[in-house]
Amino acid sequence: MRKTLQKTNVRATKLVALTAAISVSFGATAVLAQNNHSDYPEEQIRMIIPYSPGGATDIIFRLFAGEAEKELGVPIVPVNMSGASATVGSREVRNADPDGYTLLGSHEVIAAANISGVVDYSFDAFEPVALITQTPNMATINADIGLDSLEEFKAYAQENPGELTWGITPGSTSHFFIAMMMEEMGLESETLRLIDYEGTGDAITAVQRGEITGTMTNYTSARAQIEEGTFAVLAVAHDERLPQLPDSPTFTELGYNFVNATSRAFFAPAGTPDALVDTLAESFQATAESPELQARIEDELGSIVRFLPPEETRIFFENAEDRLRRLADMLDM
Repeated sequence: MRKTLQKTNVRATKLVALTAAISVSFGATAVLAQNNHSDYPEEQIRMIIPYSPGGATDIIFRLFAGEAEKELGVPIVPVNMSGASATVGSREVRNADPDGYTLLGSHEVIAAANISGVVDYSFDAFEPVALITQTPNMATINADIGLDSLEEFKAYAQENPGELTWGITPGSTSHFFIAMMMEEMGLESETLRLIDYEGTGDAITAVQRGEITGTMTNYTSARAQIEEGTFAVLAVAHDERLPQLPDSPTFTELGYNFVNATSRAFFAPAGTPDALVDTLAESFQATAESPELQARIEDELGSIVRFLPPEETRIFFENAEDRLRRLADMLDM
């Protein structure tokens, strides 16, 4: 009788253990199913643009997102959050939940703001999702100023120090642009007065109104002003003339070793799961391969479609940050 009870207890113990193992197995399977993110995305995605409307960053990301949402199957809602050298928007994304539903559309300004001491974080605060475009930048001025060439601009600035004014966003790519341009052209710091603006769109408006002499632009953001004759292009910081501006010289052909472009990419909050980042990147790659989108971005906006996947985007911006830090040291910024 005692042996029978012992055997029964052993069987019961084994049954309990087996039941527990099955429960754990089903639980693990449920967690795995929950964490594979197969249903992502299920709701709209916020795309934070850290500039006011009207600049190239705003224009390009809105256009790209409008096409990408067709691939993702959910709306991508643009939200402009300008201010503090584009860091109001970047802080919003940095502090957002890493759930794939908040993205930052930005560029080298993330590192530039850190180098300038505006914020204490850089690209390492985000998960790179994809590089999508590069835009050659240029020096533009109000056409009514009457300076018809880069050399005339240089001569006037040297003869009348402080009279010419230039719009920048402090600690941003436009700040680095004019610092590099002046360094290459041999212009002393006092020859131009730098005036602060929240973004390219605001600086463009100021140039249009005659409040300042000029600012860094690109064909994307200043196309209308160039075509109507409000803006004059002094020089393009590209290795060859833009097809849209065949009469505008490059800095290189004028004897200055100055090439500059803005590289735009999507970023997610740090900690966003790889599966979500990969889903976004795949959709953005399909979008970038669209001939219609390429035609609009390249032919109409004077930018270059260049897709890089997440890890290559990470390396690209790490190298970009290294270059900016070397430039900041060289220019004593």
